[in-house]
Amino acid sequence: MQARSETRFEHLFTPVRIGRMELPNRIMATPHASLIGDLWGPDEDGADRNIAYWAERARAGLAWMGGISAALENNLVPGFEPTGVGARVNGVFRLPFFHDRMSRLSEAMHAEGARATAQIIMQGGMPHGPSPAVTAYVANQVSHGLDRGEIAWFVEEYARSAGLARRAGLDGVELHANHDDLIEWFMSPVSNRREDEYGGDLTGRLRFVTEIIGAIRAEVGRDFTLGVRMNLYQALAGGYDAAGAVEIAKALEATGGIDYLSVVVGDNWGAPSYIQPHHYPQAHWADLAGRLRRAVGLPVVYTGRITTAQAGEEVLAGGCADVVGMARAFIADAEVVAKARSGRTREVRPCIGCNECIHRRLVDGLGFACSVNPHAGREVDGPLPRTERPKKVLVVGGGPAGMELSGLLAERGHAVTLWERGPALGGQMLVAGLARENAAYRDFVAWQEGRLQRAGVAVELGREATQRGVAEFGADVVAVATGSVPRAPEIPGARLPFVVEARDVLTGAARVGRRAVVVAMEDHMQPLTVAGFLADRGHRVHLIHPTPGPAPLVGKYTIGSALGALSTAGAEFTPMSRVVGIEPGRVRTRNVYSDVEGEVTGFDSVVIAAGGVADDGLHRELKSTGAGGADVHVLGDAYAPRRITFATRQAHALAALV
Repeated sequence: MQARSETRFEHLFTPVRIGRMELPNRIMATPHASLIGDLWGPDEDGADRNIAYWAERARAGLAWMGGISAALENNLVPGFEPTGVGARVNGVFRLPFFHDRMSRLSEAMHAEGARATAQIIMQGGMPHGPSPAVTAYVANQVSHGLDRGEIAWFVEEYARSAGLARRAGLDGVELHANHDDLIEWFMSPVSNRREDEYGGDLTGRLRFVTEIIGAIRAEVGRDFTLGVRMNLYQALAGGYDAAGAVEIAKALEATGGIDYLSVVVGDNWGAPSYIQPHHYPQAHWADLAGRLRRAVGLPVVYTGRITTAQAGEEVLAGGCADVVGMARAFIADAEVVAKARSGRTREVRPCIGCNECIHRRLVDGLGFACSVNPHAGREVDGPLPRTERPKKVLVVGGGPAGMELSGLLAERGHAVTLWERGPALGGQMLVAGLARENAAYRDFVAWQEGRLQRAGVAVELGREATQRGVAEFGADVVAVATGSVPRAPEIPGARLPFVVEARDVLTGAARVGRRAVVVAMEDHMQPLTVAGFLADRGHRVHLIHPTPGPAPLVGKYTIGSALGALSTAGAEFTPMSRVVGIEPGRVRTRNVYSDVEGEVTGFDSVVIAAGGVADDGLHRELKSTGAGGADVHVLGDAYAPRRITFATRQAHALAALV
């Protein structure tokens, strides 16, 4: 797929009809509203944030907002606590404020000329399924097998929910029949072991969804769009393959009750993830979508790491889909449609595929955020206003924090100068971007360079900042974003000549032998990145990590891709172990729980991946001796090394204060 070059969009911006919806372009925003805020919470904040978020994107050309995932009411014995992704006791359609929230959202979309649909979900193979079976490799919980009465209850509940959605002003609903949804477990031979009319052959396995489609049509009629989202294949032994998916699609079309099919690949457990991270190429499974599309007469929506308009155009031009689904592209840049349509693709803020947008909520328990777009989720507050009192600002350090702050302040009307001591902007993003899967990091740096130029930031490369130089510059505000330096853990033997640091490995400053031990002492991507970097180049890799699984802060939507690649390359792992000594030919370890000693042998090099420590010397000096009367701030890794999102959000917060 093309990356940053300008593209003629001969397909993406042609009209299309989906059911009763006439759309001016072929881009669907796929579900991610639950990340932005709780639409169904007791207060209005989550709804307000969602409405503002989606309205901003509709004003910029989004025509089909399919971004709502709405849970079905559950049917449980009293006191049972459901588990699994998306599993819950109470659905949202019956909530007293469902009608009001959905009406407000629908009206906001219609006011901008957009259409709005909601996805009906009953996710998590637990607690319900067609049979008492395990439904995922890494979630060994057995579901309750539904009886006929319970099946009939769910069929009626789907129809009731669709009717409530229509009365709230939505233009359609989509049945969620993929990645660990109840409907998929009925469709799949690996989870449906029933011997009655709801199991056995394809007709039996599809009876549940067929009855749901019929019941919905009886409830809402024909002038309401209805689609089904399904997998292009199941990545489970015994599940349906690509040919099986085609047969399912043909059978769903034969019901005569649906208007489109939406197709994806993946599950909730990362084998592969249905939210494909940066390890995958753009639109990786589009060819499978094309095979299915050629077998049916319904419009087909394909979703799967389409994060640029260029990638979407190629999917459509190749005949692989009628519509492309995007989520992260809209998170990264609200104006992605408008910019692409007007030929300004180089101005589109690129998604880097890190999945921070979903990991923050599910791993860290933090609020919604995007690594590259700190304004995402804050649309309700409006853009940062133009300043009435322009200031002279000096930003020291051109990594993600310094670049974002410089751009924001210049766009507000301040006079901004950015000093970077290196030969290029980007900071650690340039280093991490040397790994194959992180190529989009360099795209983001290139975008920031263009943005800073358009905003009028004076960028000075190769400029080392000193206390005296800063004071003589005469700024009103100084922001120190000098990043971090590698952390050097106190391990006996860590300074031996065959022991090197991860950043030096990525840049080529350090040579690594054919067999490498990677010592993971950072909980996010650095150990996996350097291990993958070496494996890609033919090195044998052995990863030692102190946690039960490596990179505990990397969520399930990304970790499976990284570990799968390492496993394919023959990497070895020593978990729950800290390194207590490094010697020629031997790394000594201790189990972090039992203190049992161990060792790893048979290597040529040891790579320390321990993250960084703040390079905050300049900030401390400026705070103690002064900066010529300027207000002094610190942000990014110079405050405390964290992920990109932390740096850009700090930049946004500081930009609002200056």
